[in-house]
Amino acid sequence: MEIAKTIEDIRNQVSDLKARGKKVAFVPTMGALHGGHLSLIKMARQYADAVVVSIYVNPEQFGPSEDFGSYPRTTESDLELCEKEEVEVVFLPDTETIYGSAEKYFSIEIKELNDYLDGGSRPGYFQGIVLVVNKLFNIVKPDVSVFGQKDYQQYRIIEQMVKEFNHETELLMAPIGRANDGLALSSRNAYLSEEERKIAASLYRSLQYIEQQIKAGVLEPALLLKHQQDELEAKGFRNDYLAAFSMDKMSPVSKLEKGNQYVLAGAVYLGKTRLIDNIIIEI
Repeated sequence: MEIAKTIEDIRNQVSDLKARGKKVAFVPTMGALHGGHLSLIKMARQYADAVVVSIYVNPEQFGPSEDFGSYPRTTESDLELCEKEEVEVVFLPDTETIYGSAEKYFSIEIKELNDYLDGGSRPGYFQGIVLVVNKLFNIVKPDVSVFGQKDYQQYRIIEQMVKEFNHETELLMAPIGRANDGLALSSRNAYLSEEERKIAASLYRSLQYIEQQIKAGVLEPALLLKHQQDELEAKGFRNDYLAAFSMDKMSPVSKLEKGNQYVLAGAVYLGKTRLIDNIIIEI
């Protein structure tokens, strides 16, 4: 396994792989790797001959009061996991490498797709993600790029970015990696206390219950959603959002129509930990 820390180095590594006729898949991460990340790497391996993983905690996607300073950084164990997964190259840049030190004159604006869900709750969040992923795609130039369904809004926004910016990479969406009790795997799960961890899967169970009721015929789920939010609050959660959203515009939908797909998504706080989850549902 090779480790590249500069743009020149990662480009040379990828160019060498392609020169040898290898199809290159890319898995961008912020490190603190867990089973969910490993499932992305395994999917990448199925669709390509060589896998490149980036590990970079992107400051541009954190708000002023968010956890950039305390976000888990476990580079040594991350590299060990990548080696076990037989990753060909790990791109390990610093912020100087990604953004430089000179004054910046450009930014990326997003319309409509980030008005709700995490985009509505975390101003500037997706602008920061699109900025860094756009840079990474330009640097690595992968044939295939893999993202997880857990961050479906991120996937949808990057999908649109690839289309509008003409990136030559095929996007793949990997299913949500889950613990035995259903909790969506996340680096931030490390923040959960032992007691919080025992109830953390309640969000997923609420989503499952709502999905069952919708499939049973509840096509105007407002009361159902409110009831589940009340249930979560009674268990000690603080609600951010819980709703059904359109797959294309990522906007809330009050009346569901048969034959369509929707994203049933929620975000809650448990102590200091923010948890997100979703289910893609077809009526």
